[in-house]
Amino acid sequence: MTFVRVCGLGELEEDTPKRVELDGTPVSVVRTEGEVFAIYDICSHANVSLAEGEVDDCHIECWLHGSRFDLRSGKPDALPATRPVPVYPVKIEGDDVLVSLTQES
Repeated sequence: MTFVRVCGLGELEEDTPKRVELDGTPVSVVRTEGEVFAIYDICSHANVSLAEGEVDDCHIECWLHGSRFDLRSGKPDALPATRPVPVYPVKIEGDDVLVSLTQES
């Protein structure tokens, strides 16, 4: 599994998504509840950036229609989205946040 540095840990504000692009793939990187998560940045319902939404209780909410996705699994738990979005493995090495585009789910 190949990991790529996406940012420094200090660049991530708690509960504030950061949009990055890895090999043309949009990814939201989120620091919340003492962990860092990486999730595909496009809502499966409305094709808009999830990084523009709010983070709460280990979920990210799509700003357009309110669909919520679990940052651990990518599964939606609020309509109108019914399809999950991919989540990606994250490693922290020192102050570096690394993400692999190999999907966890």
